[in-house]
Order: sequence, then structure tokens, then C-alpha cells
Amino acid sequence: MQGVRFRVITANDPDILQERLNRFVEDLSEDVVLVDVKFAVAEGPSPLFAVLVQYKEVEAWKE
Repeated sequence: MQGVRFRVITANDPDILQERLNRFVEDLSEDVVLVDVKFAVAEGPSPLFAVLVQYKEVEAWKE
């Protein structure tokens, strides 16, 4: 699949992770489509929250 990109966003606090994810999505151009978002937690003394975002730039819709 050509033009597909990935971004990993991590944090030790779910609220910080949400802020980082929101900021990333807000900064995407209007010609970008989110393909998939996956979430994982690595447990331990300090849990690590992670999001994998798959996105693709597409051509603008023409009427």
C-alpha cells in the first residue's frame, strides 16, 4: 500500500496520551484519512500506554 504512514504515540499517563493523540490528529491536513488506530498497555510498576496510528494522504475530493 503506497503512501501509508504510521505514528506511535506513548505516555505513562492516559490523560497525557489522550492529549498527545488529540494534538497529532488536529495537526493532520484535511487530505489525510485515518486508516486504523490500535491501543495497548504494557503493565508494570509504571504502565506504558501506546497508540499506533495508521494514516494515508489522499487526493482532495472533486465534485
